[in-house]
Amino acid sequence: MDVYRGRLSWRRLRVLIQHLPPESATMTELRNSLSDEEMAEQAEAGEPEKGRWSQVEQLLALIADRVARLEYVTILANSGSKGKKPTPPEPIARPGAKAKRPKSKLSESSAETLFQLINGGAA
Repeated sequence: MDVYRGRLSWRRLRVLIQHLPPESATMTELRNSLSDEEMAEQAEAGEPEKGRWSQVEQLLALIADRVARLEYVTILANSGSKGKKPTPPEPIARPGAKAKRPKSKLSESSAETLFQLINGGAA
């Protein structure tokens, strides 16, 4: 047994921490201390159990996102082509996942500079 004279071994403590529920304060603090690179690695590894939400909450967010998308598509399909189109729904933010960066827009002056560079006119 890992417990010797009422003491807890480091190994046993590590095992206990690793098996805490994902939404526990300890797991949340460990996750919040990750660097951006570590967070990206974890997101690519696909480990939802290490997220701040439980599996049930992750599934509910997924269902909500898909229902919102179905509503959006239904409105588009049943609206006239001349009317104002609604904006696509934003997915519910997941813990441990960074929000997508908005696409940068090219200003008129930047577009002109780029055009000149492509055509060899700018030096």
